[in-house]
Amino acid sequence: MTTPAHTEAGHPAVTLAQALIRCPSVTPDDGGALALLAERLAHAGFVVEQVTFSEAGTPDIANLYARYGTAEPVFVFAGHTDVVPPGDISRWRHDPFAAVIEDGKLFGRGACDMKGGVAAMVTAAIDFVAAHPQFNGSIAFLLTGDEEGPAVNGTVKLLEWAKARGEVFSHCLLGEPTNPSALGDMVKIGRRGSLTGRLTVRGKQGHVGYPHLADNPVPALLRILQSLIAPGLDAGSDFFDASNLEVTTVDIGNPATNVIPGEARATFNIRFNDLWAPQTLRDEIGRRVAEAAGEARYTLTFDPTNAVSFLTAPGPFVDLVAGVIAGRTGHTPRLSTTGGTSDARFIQASCPVVEFGPVGTTMHQVDEYVSIADLIALTAIYRDIIDAYFAAGSQAS
Repeated sequence: MTTPAHTEAGHPAVTLAQALIRCPSVTPDDGGALALLAERLAHAGFVVEQVTFSEAGTPDIANLYARYGTAEPVFVFAGHTDVVPPGDISRWRHDPFAAVIEDGKLFGRGACDMKGGVAAMVTAAIDFVAAHPQFNGSIAFLLTGDEEGPAVNGTVKLLEWAKARGEVFSHCLLGEPTNPSALGDMVKIGRRGSLTGRLTVRGKQGHVGYPHLADNPVPALLRILQSLIAPGLDAGSDFFDASNLEVTTVDIGNPATNVIPGEARATFNIRFNDLWAPQTLRDEIGRRVAEAAGEARYTLTFDPTNAVSFLTAPGPFVDLVAGVIAGRTGHTPRLSTTGGTSDARFIQASCPVVEFGPVGTTMHQVDEYVSIADLIALTAIYRDIIDAYFAAGSQAS
C-alpha cells in the first residue's frame, strides 16, 4: 500500500525541489539549478533570460529573469538557488545533495533555504498561467545565485538590469524561510540594517613590572566598548525592536603574560531599525567613541554596507498576503522585521516586498529539511495569493 508520504512525494513542487537540491549550487557555483528552472518556466510560456554579472574581486554569478505577460500589475516572485556549504558530510543523515524523502521530510542542503520556497513559487505560478493563460497582468521571477555569498553580482544587479530595460514591478513576494516553528507563523514586512565597525586603540608596549614606561590600550578599549553598549541606541519603533550592537571580536594578540600590549582591537556589528540610516549611525558611534576615548589614540572604521533598514507598511498588499495565509493555515501570521538581512533590502527600492516561505528551523544546519506537507501547503498558499492578487488588480497597492 502506498503511504501518504509516498503519494505526496509525487507532487510537482516536491519533485522540483528534489531536482533543485540535486544541483550542487554551493555559492558561487550554479550547479545547473537556474538552467533547470529556465527550462521549466520557458516550457510554461514564460519569456526567460539568463544573465551573468561580474565585478572585480568577486565571482561571476548566474541570474535568471522570467516574465509571463506584458500588462500591469506585475507580481514578482524572488528567491535564490545558491546554498551554503554542507560542512562535514559524514555528519549528515543522508547525502546533502541526494534529496532523500524520509518520514514526510525532504532532506538536503537548501531544502528550506530556499530551494523549497523556489520550487513552491515556480509550481504555483506555472499552475496559475496554465489555468489563466490570458489574465490581466504579469508574473515575473527574479532568481539569483548570489544571496548566500557577497551579494554583489546577484539581485542588486539583476534589478538594475531589469530597470534599464524598462521593467516596472508592482509588488514582490520573496520566499525566504520566515516561519519560526509552523507554516503561517510569520510574514516579514521589513528588515533591519547591518553595519560593522572596527576599532583599534593604540598604546605603548612595555614590561608589566614597569607600567609607568608603557601605555596599556586595553582599559581605553573596554571603556569605549562599554559606551557603545550602554545606553542603548534607541528603544525601538512601531514595527521594529530596539537597534542592537554586539561586540563580535576583541583581539590583543599578546602571547606573553609579562608584556603590556601596544595595541588592542575590537569588531562590532549593529542591526539597526528604521530610526537610523548608515551615516547617522556612523555619526552616533563616532561621537560615543570620541567621548569615551579621551586622550587615547584610536582608529575607527566601518565596513561598506548595502544593508539598510526598510519597512513595507501594512496596507492592502500586506493584508492580502496575511489573509490568504490565515485562510489556508488557520493562523494569523505575525508581521515581523526580525532576523538577518535578505535580498528584500534591494527589492524594496523597486516595489513593496514581503517575505513568506518555509519553516526555517534547520536552515544552514546539518540535516536541513522541509516538511513535505508544508511544501505542498506553501505551494497552495502561493497559488491563492496569485489568484487573490489578480482578482484585486491594482487595488492591492
